[in-house]
Amino acid sequence: MIEAVGLTKRYGPRTAVADLSFTVRPGVVTGFLGPNGAGKSTTMRMLLGLDTPTSGHATVNGRRYAEHAAPLREVGAMLEARAVHTGRSAFNHLLALAATHGIPRSRVDEVVDLVGLREVARKRAGGFSLGMGQRLGIASALLGDPATLILDEPVNGLDPEGIRWIRNLLKSLAGEGRTVLVSSHLMSEMALTAEHLIVIGRGRLIADTSVAEFTRSASRGSVLVRTPDSIRLAELLRALPEVTVSEDPADARILTVDGADNERIGRLAAEHGLVLFELTPQQASLEEAFMELTRDAVEYEASVTPSAKVEEATA
Repeated sequence: MIEAVGLTKRYGPRTAVADLSFTVRPGVVTGFLGPNGAGKSTTMRMLLGLDTPTSGHATVNGRRYAEHAAPLREVGAMLEARAVHTGRSAFNHLLALAATHGIPRSRVDEVVDLVGLREVARKRAGGFSLGMGQRLGIASALLGDPATLILDEPVNGLDPEGIRWIRNLLKSLAGEGRTVLVSSHLMSEMALTAEHLIVIGRGRLIADTSVAEFTRSASRGSVLVRTPDSIRLAELLRALPEVTVSEDPADARILTVDGADNERIGRLAAEHGLVLFELTPQQASLEEAFMELTRDAVEYEASVTPSAKVEEATA
């Protein structure tokens, strides 16, 4: 289990992380999300004792990281996958790490096979592609068979097969009761991998909740209705207080209804003998929910594109 209590980190006048508290529990994959500059990397560095908090503290499995006698056996971390000696082979890199903790050579063989690097294990890590480097970084994190994993952008550079592999691996490790904290900007993948989310912006906590609740909180509560009786149903719905209806310009049979849930719409249609082909609540995607809930916490926001400026100037 990972616990952060009042973590604060200042660099001169700039506050990178401000009074941040959260708990990452075992048994689920927890996504760690935030816009660029939100303080995610600084937070993970403080969890691992690489940065000293200005105030507050963090523990992993009940102790500060530096207090563990054999950290690799407690916490597997990947903050920078390419932090390897480029002249060493993948196998020798892992073997050197294993030697620091008395980890047997057989475990090195196990993780090499686990991450799919057997064919290139004897090649110099400096010649690895981005995806191969990611696999080596993940192998390093898994080397001590730790109860806790902290991974920053583990799918970066992986091909579709590799992304699916790491997704299933993380879920499997969490299913064994391990604590798994994963930072990523790839919202579509987080939606498939994580069960719980910790979201920060400008160094402060925005959300600490399940993925389902996070997306539900950003959903408008709209219902998509598909019916051959759309004109009549729209009239009936608009007669109800606080209900709004909009038609789909591309398909006259489709309505979007706000202010009434599935049951209310279904009952109304049944009472008037109207046929319904579809009645679907409109749930925000994780990406939509993230953009909505962090829009005021974006530190680095892109400006208008050059082409848009040209069009604006010539209009």
